[in-house]
Amino acid sequence: MLRRLCAALALTVLLGSPGAQAQDDYPNQVITVVVPFAAGGPTDTVTRLVAQAMSTNLGQQVIVENVAGAGGTLGADRVAKAEPDGYTLLLHHIGMATTMTLYRQLPYNSIDDFEPVGLVTEVPMTLVGKKDFPAASLAELIDYVKANKDTVTYANAGVGAASHLCGMLFMSAIGTQVTTVPYKGTGPAMNDLLGGQVDFMCDQTTNTSSQIKAGEIKAYGVTTKTRVAALPDVPTMDEAGLPGFEISVWHALYAPKGTPQPVIEKLTAALQVALKDPTVIERFAELGTEPVSADRATPEGLRTHLKAEIDKWAPIIKAAGVYAD
Repeated sequence: MLRRLCAALALTVLLGSPGAQAQDDYPNQVITVVVPFAAGGPTDTVTRLVAQAMSTNLGQQVIVENVAGAGGTLGADRVAKAEPDGYTLLLHHIGMATTMTLYRQLPYNSIDDFEPVGLVTEVPMTLVGKKDFPAASLAELIDYVKANKDTVTYANAGVGAASHLCGMLFMSAIGTQVTTVPYKGTGPAMNDLLGGQVDFMCDQTTNTSSQIKAGEIKAYGVTTKTRVAALPDVPTMDEAGLPGFEISVWHALYAPKGTPQPVIEKLTAALQVALKDPTVIERFAELGTEPVSADRATPEGLRTHLKAEIDKWAPIIKAAGVYAD
């Protein structure tokens, strides 16, 4: 009996625990990356490019699932409560920082309930209007909005979304509030802007560049210190008349809290390879952005950035008095 027990113990040590084996052969099934916004929006676009490149490196299909609603919190909450095995991930944007202050009853904690994998990209934003909007420049837009504040409509992807934050800053900067029309993502919001159902919006270059180039919408300014290479004729908001108006939307990859460290390391390595993929770099450039540096596409790089962004936006949101239940 003693010999049999010793043999069994030795076999267990040799083979390792089931959890350890699962980590060693990770991934051995399809990986799902949840995008907490509707298909067709900027975060969805970034995710699909990165997921395809990661699939090649990991040797398993990485698929994208859109779980839209509540300013991105529904999809994030789903991943926070998912099995921490590396097969359900989240690719979210700046909203991971701002929702910490915007929502009084957020069902998760952006720091405590996720394992950071790495930053992906920082995307400039553009203030755009429907094709037949009367204003031809930012100065004219500001004058028009102030004169027609009761009828002008601004589209966004819901409380906490990047489009909401940009619009909030714009309205604060010009001292005028207008009617906002929330959507489940800037994909459907853009469709209505193209169709003329709403007047203007602020969205990432990943969702506006092609329409601006095609002349389907009007561009009033980019929200960066310098002009965007993909849109050289569009002035910065500072150049156009709103000094200091700057905002970029960063995207990052997360796993549920408790995901084994070896799995996080494999995901981070795959992410870094994906961000060096020529196709990803080329497509990002076409969309007016670029991958972050390798030192930022890491768990520590993302952890540091997330904490800094929470600290940055908390006083701004509190001062504006904008909250969601």
